[in-house]
Amino acid sequence: MATITAARADAEQKRRRRALNPGRILAWVAMIFFLALSIFPFLWMIRTAFSTTRSLPSNPGSLLPVDFTWGAFQRVLGLGTQAQAIAEGGSGASVNFWLYLRNSVIYAGAVTIGQVFFCSMAAYAFARLRWPGRNIVFGVFLGALLVPPIFTSLPNFVLIKNLGLLNTFPGMILPTFLMTPFAIFFLRQFFLGINREIEESASLDGAGPWRTFFRIILPMSTAPITTLAILTFINTWNDYFWPLLVGNSDATKVLTVALGVFRSQTPAGSPDWAGLMAATLIAALPVLILFFAFARKIIDSIGYSGSK
Repeated sequence: MATITAARADAEQKRRRRALNPGRILAWVAMIFFLALSIFPFLWMIRTAFSTTRSLPSNPGSLLPVDFTWGAFQRVLGLGTQAQAIAEGGSGASVNFWLYLRNSVIYAGAVTIGQVFFCSMAAYAFARLRWPGRNIVFGVFLGALLVPPIFTSLPNFVLIKNLGLLNTFPGMILPTFLMTPFAIFFLRQFFLGINREIEESASLDGAGPWRTFFRIILPMSTAPITTLAILTFINTWNDYFWPLLVGNSDATKVLTVALGVFRSQTPAGSPDWAGLMAATLIAALPVLILFFAFARKIIDSIGYSGSK
């Protein structure tokens, strides 16, 4: 009994020494500092959204809303009047929020579905199937990662224009619908780590490559596929330049483009900061909900590496 008590005391003393380690304390301080630095812009956005644009210059350094009001959210959602917006310091400009939200959901959702479906099949072919020139083709795909997206924007725009797909959802979606080099590389690294005995067992049972992929490999790959879907959705949701080039009509305009237009619709030259922050906050909510809903899947996929 005395030995157990002494061992526990020794373990407690070691734990306290680790807790008081200067390096450990410094690491915690640095982590808290960078966490606060990351969260502060989001908190500042919330503070501005609940303020009135007219009152913001009177107390620009306040961390709390200045003249608290729901007016910015009301005019973004179409519940406020133009007179109320002008009284609170807004420009009187409006945002057809629900239409642009629908457009963003269609655009981001279609690109996400297409990329996840086609990239998973391409990654499986690069990782598990043997065919002539496989490594050379994959090397070309990796080389495409070095090409900045801005370099392909003009050729894609000319192609979409010649096809007559400007201001249409197919014109916005097609350039990134099939696959991207990063998505293929990401999934290939996971597929390389799957034990080949699983596929050999499926082959002995009479399963071909297609059945093996859809019935065995995909169910085993929910974590990386979910992570890729979330990353693709967030990246597409935040896309601005390509939707601005191709989908500039109200029928296809997405939220990022609409917020840019809303910011510029100010005759006096000073943006309606409260309305802009309120719209930005609401536009960010779907992404935040998606991220927190699948946070565990993302964490589970962090450990996957293509060591083979």
